[in-house]
Amino acid sequence: MNKMDKPGGTLSAESHSYQVRVYYEDTDAAGIVFYANYLKYAERARTEMLRGLGFAHADIMRERGTVFVVRHCEIDYQHSAWLDEELEIRTAIDAIGGASLTLKQWVYRGGEELVVMKIKLVCMKLEGKGTTRIPDDIRQALDGYILRVGEVEHGK
Repeated sequence: MNKMDKPGGTLSAESHSYQVRVYYEDTDAAGIVFYANYLKYAERARTEMLRGLGFAHADIMRERGTVFVVRHCEIDYQHSAWLDEELEIRTAIDAIGGASLTLKQWVYRGGEELVVMKIKLVCMKLEGKGTTRIPDDIRQALDGYILRVGEVEHGK
């Protein structure tokens, strides 16, 4: 198994794993993670997965004139996370289209699945309007993380 341990998480043959700690600013008055913050955790994890594959967002913007933007997301909140807990966000790719990328992301506390997300990204031109094809080298790097039947189905 090919693993890269970096401050931005761990990239394995199946998925990317990113660790976060719940800070006071992430919670409501009761110490429970505010629901929208799971989207922030997922965004950080996707960013670090791309960075781990050698593609920083700033470089993609500057060198290719493209960005990835969220087109659609589905979130299933199963359990709450609390102040000061350590969480793991796992990311794997569900599908790659010409200009789109669908990812599955799971938030775990220990072995307990807290949140499941399905996020669709599209590759957009920075200037002008409209989508553009995902660059071939990025597509090839991401191709190895596509979910196979029975693999990483629950982020495992």
